[in-house]
Formats: sequence, C-alpha cells, structure tokens
Amino acid sequence: MKNTKIILFFLTLLSFLSLPCNADVYRYIDKYGRVIFTDKPEHKGYKKLVRTWKGWVEQKKPQNFDWVGHQKRYDATIRSIAKTHKLPYTLLHAIITVESWYNPNAVSRAGAIGLMQLMPETAKRYGVINRRDVTESINGGSRYLSDLLRMFNNNIRLALAAYNAGENAVKKYDNTVPPFRETKNYVEKVIKYYKKYQQTMG
Repeated sequence: MKNTKIILFFLTLLSFLSLPCNADVYRYIDKYGRVIFTDKPEHKGYKKLVRTWKGWVEQKKPQNFDWVGHQKRYDATIRSIAKTHKLPYTLLHAIITVESWYNPNAVSRAGAIGLMQLMPETAKRYGVINRRDVTESINGGSRYLSDLLRMFNNNIRLALAAYNAGENAVKKYDNTVPPFRETKNYVEKVIKYYKKYQQTMG
C-alpha cells in the first residue's frame, strides 16, 4: 500500500510538471483517490487551480453563502480599520471580495484562512492569533497591505500583486507585476471591484 502511494505521488508530480508553463491548470480526483492534472479538462469534475505565493489553490465563489449579507455586516468594521490604517475602505472591500467572498471560515488548500486569507507566517508577523476572527483578519491584512503600499511607493497594482504572489516575487521581477496568470488576474479583479465599490458604496 505504501509503495502504491509513492508511485501515485510521483505520477501526480510528473503529470503536473509536464503541463505547459502558461497553461491553465485543472485538477481532478477520481473515485480511487488518484489526482489528475491537465490543461484540457474533459468534464465538470475538474477544478481550476490558481498559482499564488500560498501555493496552488482552488478558488471559487462559495455556494449557498450570503456574501452580500456578510458584506453589509462587516462594513462598519472594515471602514473603521481602513481609517485607522489610512486605507480606502473600498479597496479593503475589493480585496476581501476576491480573497474570501466575506467568509471568515474560508480556508485555501495551502492553509490561508479568514476574510483576508492570511497565511500562518503573515498572521504571526502582524500579531493575528485567530485568523478566523473578523476584526483580527481585517486588521492584520490591512497592516500588511499598508506595508506593501509603502514598500512599492503607493503603487496599488504592485501592492496587490505582492499581496497575492508575495513581495519577493514583485522584487524578483524588477518591481513589476509578476508574469503569473493568476496574479495578473487577481490584480485586475481587485481593481475591478475597487472601482465598482468606489461608485456604489457611500
């Protein structure tokens, strides 16, 4: 049984590494527990993965979750923390929308947790003890975002890219948005919601 698991692991790894560098990546787990990666999904059972500094994660809008209701519920807290850290509250709303759809119990396969999807190292850096706690998550994520904005001279796109791919990735590519499909899509999604919320949130 142990040897079978080892073989399956290496087959999975080989199938993953054989995909084209710029291809979309999809994963399927069959009824025997075998993991299959492909850039050409054959049916709806395949789930698209996105690459972040938190690892390859499956990102999707939660089903049967009242995210609009949660957005309204957390609005006052978001505005208060945004004011404390001198951030646009609409930007925080945009990040939370893309990161977790306002689900405080959201967990990525790489281990990021909470509204602002904090990894353990980031949470520890900013004194977040309970990543599922709404206030702690927003405060920790906001402090991180503030640091990123200072680091990249208030360039929102670079700060967002760093929030998604890590600040070292942005530095590695000479302070530009890293050439990762998911990171580019992430930045555009957040900017889209940011502009939308600027117009719709009073």
